Amino acid sequence: MYCESVNLMGINGKAIELSFIISNKKEKQMEQDQLVKNCIEACQQCVVACLKCAQACLREEKLEMMRKCIQTDLECAEICESTYKLLIMDSKPKLELVKICLDLCEACAEECEKHAAHGMEHCRECAEACRSCAEACRKLVA
Repeated sequence: MYCESVNLMGINGKAIELSFIISNKKEKQMEQDQLVKNCIEACQQCVVACLKCAQACLREEKLEMMRKCIQTDLECAEICESTYKLLIMDSKPKLELVKICLDLCEACAEECEKHAAHGMEHCRECAEACRSCAEACRKLVA
């Protein structure tokens, strides 16, 4: 916990109260900053996992069966990239975008888990990255 001592005109009771308020504000800002950082990192990792998954899906023999997976991979990668960039820029509508990112990450994870159940390792890795990203988004908008 970050504490800062402030003494106002020698009134110790007020100084202690002000010190508590200042430290709580700084601690909450530090927590919020960490949540943003975690979300940025999770989004970046999710972009990579989704793009790798889409590429691997394109190499599968039954390409038609992978169509929805490829589509959700690409959509998820796009929203995650936009989200982390706007979080870095501290954009005003960032929380609305984070909510959309959360939804698309969950949808992508669900689709990839279907294929992971049939032994597609790239889909398992993608689903895992999407779940982690969705969780980081969830914590940020909570």
